[in-house]
Amino acid sequence: MSRRVPYKTKKPINHGLLCLFLCLLTVAGCRNDMEKVHFFDDKELPQQSLDTIQMIMSKHGNVEMIMTAPKVVIYDKPQKKTEYPNGVTLRIVDKNKKDVAVVRADYACSFDEKKEIEARKNVVVIDYSTGDTSYLKSIVWNSGDHRIYSMEPVKSVNGQRVTYGDGFESDDEFRQPVILHQRGTITFEDE
Repeated sequence: MSRRVPYKTKKPINHGLLCLFLCLLTVAGCRNDMEKVHFFDDKELPQQSLDTIQMIMSKHGNVEMIMTAPKVVIYDKPQKKTEYPNGVTLRIVDKNKKDVAVVRADYACSFDEKKEIEARKNVVVIDYSTGDTSYLKSIVWNSGDHRIYSMEPVKSVNGQRVTYGDGFESDDEFRQPVILHQRGTITFEDE
């Protein structure tokens, strides 16, 4: 014979008390370590990141420069700057959009406050007016002074003539490029 157990009713759960308990548990468990918070405040994090850009710079409606880069990263802190970590190509063009000069580099960084762009790593400058191709470690374009320069060693090749120097300077339209502190020129002759 089976024995029958009387049905017991459960007491209703007090949801308000349960919510209060969970809130207290959550508040007691949340704590910010100020050193960790400051670590993220001071860290240089990008504000924007762009892939495959082309920027056209013009003056009075005339295109003067065309810059292309596979990646651009823009920072706001600790200083305003724009990085081109995968390289950059800058084409300087005349009023007919014909290339006057081309600057290529594996890395570049633009500093907004200084109005400068510094290109580094395998910098190549091709000056179509003189036929020179210059190879440098780094080069700086100061848009405020309208000047392009480098104090790094430079090797300039024009056909069979190779010139070595310690610096490069030009206006930003490449009308007067100059190799500074020339160390020598080698001319190769055809046989």
